[in-house]
Amino acid sequence: MRMHSRILRRAAPIAACLFVMSAEAAKPGEGVVAPGAKLTLLADNFKFTEGPAADAKGNVFFTDQPNNRILEWSVDGKLSVYKQDAGRANGMYFDDAGNLYTCSDLNNELWEIAPSGKVSVLVKGYEGKKLNGPNDVWVRPDGGIYITDPFYKRDYWTRGGMEQAGEDVYYLTPDHKKLTRVIDDLKKPNGIIGTPDGKRLYVADIEGNKTYTYEIHPDGSLSGKRLFVEMGSDGMTIDDEGDVYLTGKGVTVFDPKGEKIDAIPVHKPWTANITFGGKGRSTLFITASDSLYSIQTRVHGTR
Repeated sequence: MRMHSRILRRAAPIAACLFVMSAEAAKPGEGVVAPGAKLTLLADNFKFTEGPAADAKGNVFFTDQPNNRILEWSVDGKLSVYKQDAGRANGMYFDDAGNLYTCSDLNNELWEIAPSGKVSVLVKGYEGKKLNGPNDVWVRPDGGIYITDPFYKRDYWTRGGMEQAGEDVYYLTPDHKKLTRVIDDLKKPNGIIGTPDGKRLYVADIEGNKTYTYEIHPDGSLSGKRLFVEMGSDGMTIDDEGDVYLTGKGVTVFDPKGEKIDAIPVHKPWTANITFGGKGRSTLFITASDSLYSIQTRVHGTR
């Protein structure tokens, strides 16, 4: 079952992140932030926030990774604990059935948390060896799952070094029975997102400081690798106009051609990840260092 205990944290009223949406079509060179919208601090005093993911209603779940818990920011502006002992969850993503997938790197695993709260461990390793530490995840429309697997040494690990030959990207079939390595030529893959039609994948090589795009085939394999932008990223999301959002020093937004169209400064040491949520998915939620922020957008997130 869900675990909802209220947290006494600094939290802004939900009214602070509700704005009137613009119905105008996008104009050439127009940014993604709604006119007059400002970045709003929703909650802070965490250790390190990551992995924001929105459910079908727009409630946003995110991790306080060092404290090993998943939290929820509801559509009505309430902050609560969703799950303690979350396997040191990092990146997360919801599927259309309401299952939450978490890159739980305590034991280098991929978890599925059902709406009932039941946890299933979907991935424990590859070819008899532990993964480096699943970091970010995207679920395509048919249920196939892509995960990035960079190596970041954790102080809570009792094992040794890397067991895999490289830092790669994997694909898990919709029936959760077969895991395949689909990208093996990046330095350190991290952020990942796909288009809502399930036909194109974006993967950030954070160490190589580049983001690439690939064509997705029905069997999960990828082809047609090409450079999208000369910028890496920790987390990623995409909007209903096909714009791609990268993180690190704030948020940088590129149109589908790879041209920069907007930037959202976040005055924290590191901006980790982003997702669209809230009613109508017209609010961008940002996890940055010890805080959770939001900003109203002209565009909408996708399912």
